[in-house]
Amino acid sequence: MILHPGVLSLIIGSLIVIVMMVYSSALGLKILKRWNIDSSSSEQLSLERKTYLISTIMNYVLGFMVLSAFLFIYTADDIHRLFIGAMCATGSLNANPVGWYVLYTKIIVFFLSSIWIAFNYIDQKAEDYPLVKTKYTILLFITPFIILDAYLQMRYFIGLKPKVITSCCGSLFSEAGKGIASSLSSLPVKPMMIIFYVTIGIFLLNALLSLRLRNSIPRYALTFLSLVVFVVSVASIISFISPYFYEIPTHHCPFDILQKNYYLIGYPIYITLFSGVFFGMITGILEPFKKLGSLIIIIEKSQKKWIALSILLILIFALISSWPMLSLSFSRDGVW
Repeated sequence: MILHPGVLSLIIGSLIVIVMMVYSSALGLKILKRWNIDSSSSEQLSLERKTYLISTIMNYVLGFMVLSAFLFIYTADDIHRLFIGAMCATGSLNANPVGWYVLYTKIIVFFLSSIWIAFNYIDQKAEDYPLVKTKYTILLFITPFIILDAYLQMRYFIGLKPKVITSCCGSLFSEAGKGIASSLSSLPVKPMMIIFYVTIGIFLLNALLSLRLRNSIPRYALTFLSLVVFVVSVASIISFISPYFYEIPTHHCPFDILQKNYYLIGYPIYITLFSGVFFGMITGILEPFKKLGSLIIIIEKSQKKWIALSILLILIFALISSWPMLSLSFSRDGVW
């Protein structure tokens, strides 16, 4: 099990990331105490050189953590063949329930890492590095999550036993079952469709307003709406989007769409959703920092790019998700 290429990549990558994060956090503590951009002391010059080097390295390190969320899902789906009763990533995660905590932690780390990369991008464009202390504070906040992610990931992979008989998506994402997964599976289709498309519509309308206006309110709202879109979209994927791809009303698994049988359609669905939500979130998160004089123009230009990307990605996500509903005669609960 441990020799699977995906497992090795995740474990080795996480160990390297932890070493770099601990070192960077130690430097971050020093920067928070002694950083003074107006000083020309040898210590300040040394800190400036170090922070530039560490920032560059952190871009790659946290970039790996962003990608590791998708690599973990791919690996969990690929190793399902080793377990009796497993047919997708759900079976692999059920083989050792710690896997579900790994998945949740990786989603959190995905967004936190992406936020840090965005802060670093903005900071390095300004001559006076106004976000140095802010981004290292964020780094100190992220480090425990990355250590937790590595710990849970190790526990998950080490705890997997090929001879274990596991349950798959048929029992977990069942309308007759119990728990959150079953509750999402049993959500009524028509109301969920209305909520999904209304939410997407409100998000896009607000994003267009944010693109045209320089007012802060719609940009703050975009962060909130991005989170709403994420929650509603995940619920919708389980409730009605995935059954349309499977053409089976009772099949609600959010992982089977990642398999070749369904042309790997799950990857563009999740990549566009996660990326679109992030670009919407970061727009409002960085809005308060426009008060720093050197960042007004830099953040404004970046926000316009991010809003445009968010609109494009969420539109692509909505179109891909809607395609089987428009192209298939498959009917569920009288929807068509």
